[in-house]
Amino acid sequence: MTASVAIRTSCLVFCAGAAVGCAAWRKAIDPANVAAEREKYGATADQRIEELTVAASKAKSGSEVEFARGLLQQILAEHDPRVRAAMLAIAADFDAPAAVAVCRGALEDPEPRVRMAACKAWRKRGGPEAVKLLAARIDADSDIDVRLRALRELGDLGDESAVPALARALEDPNPAIQFRAVAALKDVSGRDLGDDVNAWRAWAADPKAKGTEWSIAEGFRQLF
Repeated sequence: MTASVAIRTSCLVFCAGAAVGCAAWRKAIDPANVAAEREKYGATADQRIEELTVAASKAKSGSEVEFARGLLQQILAEHDPRVRAAMLAIAADFDAPAAVAVCRGALEDPEPRVRMAACKAWRKRGGPEAVKLLAARIDADSDIDVRLRALRELGDLGDESAVPALARALEDPNPAIQFRAVAALKDVSGRDLGDDVNAWRAWAADPKAKGTEWSIAEGFRQLF
């Protein structure tokens, strides 16, 4: 086979393959085929997430309680962790009791990625309950990534009442936990004592001691 014949043969094979690929792609995006696939196999994770997002947007105009109740039922039945995590992001925007229940319950989800999403949801919700629940995740969760996420979200809250929980984390034997606790204390206190864990332990033991007063205002002064 000459070089020119080989090239023409390769081009024909490529074009034939491309034609088959294009036909398969057109079939995949054809609305009728999508509907048939959904009827046969059920909605995909992406479809369920999109539908929830649209429904949540509509619920903001007046049916929040009903939507939140439905979300609670759905998360209990949902098998895909990615979808459950998306539900947490949605639930964080609603104040209905069922939405709060979704956020609380997800902190005990068997999947770490869902528990991390719940930590993020509670940082978004804020308030004393958020501090309490995030502190509990830091103390009790079995997954290091969840504990680190809880520390980050607790720091981002910027709530002075989180100091005792962050101080406990300074005593953790895992250096990653200690480092993240230091970062969170910088956010909460508005101070920067460096990365010396012992310096932060001394501060956390008595934040109001001379020279160590807790001051958000000082954090703003350091910006200028």
